[in-house]
Amino acid sequence: MSLQDKLDAFKADFEAGKPPYSVPYPVIETMHRATAELIASGAAQRALKAGDQAPAFTLDDPNGEPVSSADLLRQGPLVLTFYRGVWCPYCNMELQALQAALPAIHAAGGANVVAISPQVAANSRKSVRQNALEFPILSDTHNDVAAAFGLRFEMQDYLIELYRSLKNDLPAFNGDPSWTLPMPARYVIAPDSTIVYAEVNPDYTRRPDPSEMLPAIRRAAA
Repeated sequence: MSLQDKLDAFKADFEAGKPPYSVPYPVIETMHRATAELIASGAAQRALKAGDQAPAFTLDDPNGEPVSSADLLRQGPLVLTFYRGVWCPYCNMELQALQAALPAIHAAGGANVVAISPQVAANSRKSVRQNALEFPILSDTHNDVAAAFGLRFEMQDYLIELYRSLKNDLPAFNGDPSWTLPMPARYVIAPDSTIVYAEVNPDYTRRPDPSEMLPAIRRAAA
């Protein structure tokens, strides 16, 4: 079963209110509205694309150790996924799919994989444990690296109120009062910092299967 098949099955159960989920329809309607507005804004079209140069960054891993994109790229291609946080089931399912695909990713070109998230280190450590990850989640405070890739967006007031009602207190999760998130995105970056694969989707329920980026990893490693 592909990653998208798993996401679609989860979404169907969630929106149908099947146990253990019990979400009122107005909540679902509000989520659909927010996604539709983000799509209509054209934000995804303004994000970095294949052929662009990836911005350099240095971010801390969950143990507080700095990780440099330049150091990673000296080792070979780099796979980046932008991760909204431990509270997002769709994001966690994507991390699990990337973990399952690690052998294929390494075989395709020795690429490193890292996730980038606005959440604080304690939540990243929780994400690593719960998803049994062998790659790090880096802390992107204020979504600054996400902004450099063109992915950061500000949540509308009505969506903030919805998140608060669901106990998704992003300022607490992220240690940042700004109520911003990254659009889900995945990049493959060649050692010369050229982006060779880019998938950005303002609909957080849509994610490409990891297998789709393997040809790009092979090209980047060549």
